[in-house]
Amino acid sequence: MKRLLILAAPVALGLAACTPSAQNETAEAGNAIAANTEATTRNAVSDVDAATDQAFGSAERSLDNAGADIGAAADRTGERLDAGADRAGAAISNGADRAGAAADRAVDATGNALERAGRSLKD
Repeated sequence: MKRLLILAAPVALGLAACTPSAQNETAEAGNAIAANTEATTRNAVSDVDAATDQAFGSAERSLDNAGADIGAAADRTGERLDAGADRAGAAISNGADRAGAAADRAVDATGNALERAGRSLKD
């Protein structure tokens, strides 16, 4: 704004020495320049606003995609943990069943051995 005043001061002094017709033409030219400057500024602001909106939209899409990727990875990890826990539980159960069966066989074998020992003591 100060620059405009600095530039306008000499023009105003020069206009004082001009005819009314020249003054009108100069005023019209000044108004045209001001209107062009205003339109250019408005267009520049509009372009900056559009670029800002586009940048924010792009950033938002990137964050949404990153969130979706993280969510999908977390889901896959959870599914793998569940599957691993299921396999571990099945293995423990199978091991316990085999240990129980082995204990039953050992008890049966011990009982049979004691029966044989008792019969041989009777004889």
